[in-house]
Amino acid sequence: MSMNKFDREGKPITLEQWAQLFENSAYKRVAETTLSDGKWVSTVWLGLDHSFRDDGPPVIFETMVFSSKENMDELDQDRYSTEAEAIAGHHEAVQKW
Repeated sequence: MSMNKFDREGKPITLEQWAQLFENSAYKRVAETTLSDGKWVSTVWLGLDHSFRDDGPPVIFETMVFSSKENMDELDQDRYSTEAEAIAGHHEAVQKW
């Protein structure tokens, strides 16, 4: 897996820039939704390429579904290359769960 670092627009950044952005919870958070049954859907910018390949766009966003915000049992997960894909994926996870 490559560990190149990218901002939310997919532009390469340095380790120092990534670290500063990663400390900013408002920058990391793309979307979050608490469902009527208490499940929590969270979409975040990771900034590190999780594509597990050397070709293609970096995979730098992630949506996860948890039992609740307090009980972080993972129920589902998906990753994306762009913020637009991440937002769409968040909405899909909300509808699915």
